[in-house]
Amino acid sequence: MRRLVFAVIDGCGPEQLRAAIDAGRAPVLARVARDGESHRSVAAFPSVTPVCATALATGVRQDRHRIPSMNWWDRSRGRYVEYGSSFAASRKLGIVRQLADTVYHLNGRHLAPEVETVFESLDDRGVRTAGTTFLVYRGRFRHQLAKGSAMNRVASTMFRKPVMGPRELFYADLFASRETGCYSQFGLPGIRDQHAGCVGAHLIERDLVDFLLLSLPDNDTHSHKHGPDAQIDSIAAADEQLARIAQAAGGVDRFLEEWGLVVASDHAHALVERRGELRPAFEAFGIARPGGPRKGDRIAYCPASRSASVYVLDRAQRDELLPELVAAGREGDGVELVVWREGDEGVIASGPDAAVAGELRFRPGGPVADTRGGTWEVRGELGLVGATIDDGVLRSDSHPDPLGRCWSALTCVNSGDVLLSAAEGVEFPDWGDVDHVDAGSHGSLRAEDSVGVLLAHGLDGRRRPGLPAREGATTWSIEDPVPLILDHFAAQAHVAGSAPA
Repeated sequence: MRRLVFAVIDGCGPEQLRAAIDAGRAPVLARVARDGESHRSVAAFPSVTPVCATALATGVRQDRHRIPSMNWWDRSRGRYVEYGSSFAASRKLGIVRQLADTVYHLNGRHLAPEVETVFESLDDRGVRTAGTTFLVYRGRFRHQLAKGSAMNRVASTMFRKPVMGPRELFYADLFASRETGCYSQFGLPGIRDQHAGCVGAHLIERDLVDFLLLSLPDNDTHSHKHGPDAQIDSIAAADEQLARIAQAAGGVDRFLEEWGLVVASDHAHALVERRGELRPAFEAFGIARPGGPRKGDRIAYCPASRSASVYVLDRAQRDELLPELVAAGREGDGVELVVWREGDEGVIASGPDAAVAGELRFRPGGPVADTRGGTWEVRGELGLVGATIDDGVLRSDSHPDPLGRCWSALTCVNSGDVLLSAAEGVEFPDWGDVDHVDAGSHGSLRAEDSVGVLLAHGLDGRRRPGLPAREGATTWSIEDPVPLILDHFAAQAHVAGSAPA
């Protein structure tokens, strides 16, 4: 069997990857890009990690996987969900609750049960699966909290329940399916990539894994702190862990000869130049507080870096409040686009920082195609999303796949009633009043946030070289790695099953 590593470099943009390669700082990635396939890959909207990482792990967007944002309002429980925008936001909304949402509920309660993760699909096929610290880890094997250290004993007061994960699960230092001698200081930024490389090398050296999801998240943290142009250093650090994995398999040449490799990012990063003070636009509606709605509160406000969403608390009031909320959003500081749904139509409208004014309305199933194989009825101002229609195909360089991404967001059952996308250079501060001005962030519909990377080397399968597996698609998306991986192992099983006894 040709085994496979799926490496996710959080927040890696194509320009930053090219800069690291050109500087000679990423030799393994340079080799993969040269000898394999290298593509630009479009994120979900909002282009924030929980939404996009879940798509990478499942092969579907949030209309099916149900994870709508970094911060959102759980209508079924009447409270905010926060996956870790910042430590200050976690404190504001409750650290214990935030940790439970991230560690347990994202995989157990929030992620749609009918949608299989790549781990579950491969576990069912008898593939030996493994994963390092990644938001989405759900698999077929039960794991208890790791024991042995003082920190684990402290953690056991909050994390008592087992989780379902791949055969081999290493999640920070909370869950470890075996002793490896590798520690992450409970997911400390700057240590997480090293922990992943250490665990991966341990498993490969001992022939314990056929599929490894190698999570390399430190690039995202580095870019949030130092800006997109500083990613050269953090991409180089990620490349070092790929080299570590390759050495465990016998060296880079042998690794690339005997293993398949997929490298993907969940989104990219844009430079933040100023805060968008969006919240005041909605204060008059009464915003629910972290402790729960007060009398007179009618909405929940959920900032998520360069995106935000607004929820109507009483669904019976939605039709009444929606036009007022849209109008408020269209006057909100730093807003480029306001997105909402009216019946079977999606609507995108200009905010005060849009280059073009107007509305664009769309619905699935019309004469206009997109580059992901979708079809649409479209009317209104295409310039809002920088789009043109040529030979019946809608394309946009500035806001890639705008209709498909917005529709997936609007039809997610956990999404807000009004979605907002920030203008170039703008970020909306989170619940802890934290921003990344003069550094990097993401979340919007714009290309600088949303276009990541996808590299593939040594894959088997029936896909036409250079093209996504999805029928009719000519551009790549974070939905594509899972079909590539499953097809690779299906081809391996076919070869094994047809081999002579």
